[in-house]
Amino acid sequence: MLRIGLTGGMGAGKSTVARTLVELGAVLIDSDAIAREVVAPGTPGLAALVEEFGEGILSPDGSLDRPALAAVAFADDVSRGKLNAITHPLVGARTADLIGEAATDAVVVQDIPLLVENGLAPLMQLVVVVGAEEETRLRRLVEHRGVAEADARVRIAAQATDDQRRAVADVWLDNNGAPEVVEAQVRELWARRLVPFERNQREGIRARADYVLVTDPEWDMQARRIIARLHLACGASAVRIDHVGSTAVHGLPAKDIIDIQVTVADMATAESLTDALTAAGFPLAPQVTHDNPKPSHGDPEGTDLALWGKRLHGNADPGRPANIHLRVRDSLGQRFALDLRDWLRANESARSEYLAVKRGAELAAAGLTGDAAGDAYYVVKEPWFDAVYPVVTEWAAARA
Repeated sequence: MLRIGLTGGMGAGKSTVARTLVELGAVLIDSDAIAREVVAPGTPGLAALVEEFGEGILSPDGSLDRPALAAVAFADDVSRGKLNAITHPLVGARTADLIGEAATDAVVVQDIPLLVENGLAPLMQLVVVVGAEEETRLRRLVEHRGVAEADARVRIAAQATDDQRRAVADVWLDNNGAPEVVEAQVRELWARRLVPFERNQREGIRARADYVLVTDPEWDMQARRIIARLHLACGASAVRIDHVGSTAVHGLPAKDIIDIQVTVADMATAESLTDALTAAGFPLAPQVTHDNPKPSHGDPEGTDLALWGKRLHGNADPGRPANIHLRVRDSLGQRFALDLRDWLRANESARSEYLAVKRGAELAAAGLTGDAAGDAYYVVKEPWFDAVYPVVTEWAAARA
């Protein structure tokens, strides 16, 4: 299934987005509702809170008096820690139960107000943030929820900033206008990205990019989000994870596909990560087992494929194509990916030369589709890689 994280500041209009997604067919898991459910009257959660904080946290009818609990549980860090130790495992277990009940082809939307604050973004395959200007949010809280303006300002100030939310947002929904405006954005998101994403993941399909050169100032931020998810999926099996390729070179036009290199200890480790990466939304390209070999001191003819072995995964997200290259630490391909990136970053004339080659490749692929476009594109580029390989390796050796 596809797991989507939905978040936004107070008054941003997250509930409107959640409702629209449910209407379209998503399975909604509301963390606030779960947090209330696990401490409802008669639950082990409420009993544990009473045992820890006393019966003074109960209302006359036996339900949880939330302001009374807040007064004692948020008095200091120790008390807050005790509260979290009781409630967080219960919320996590209930969330896992609900996810387990969803269909295997479901789009599961987890509504988590504090997703950013609690560092949960890497757990999600896509993060959707609902945004609105602070004054718009204040007006909604005061007029529609009856919150005092001073209290609303304090609550907003205590939450993540818009910059912090944008850093984790794969999708930013602008909700400053009327509800029907954001609803239209959600319907387009569902049709163009979420449904294809779920299908791609279920069927093991890697999203592809057009063979057209573009520039995007958000490539670095997008790469960081992918890397965070890869760290979670790979765990200690990843020696390091780096943004490589043209999108890692600031200002260099490139195909709109992000290249990430996961460095591992050996190829057995790379193969052992197949299931975890696939489950995280990064399906395997089984036909790719090595990079194109290049003459080297260890292989003057450039024919030993074992020296250039790798495994390739892609991103199932059609809104963010990516290549995930798994290469062995200190292998020829692993070092070349890093050295080429750094050489291009440091050498303006090299960037200009490479861009000219890329423009020629773009022209060769124009008007073609599918594998034919890819073949035409790389036939132009690969000879340039072969030519600069010794230059790049010599440059890197001189810097070592």
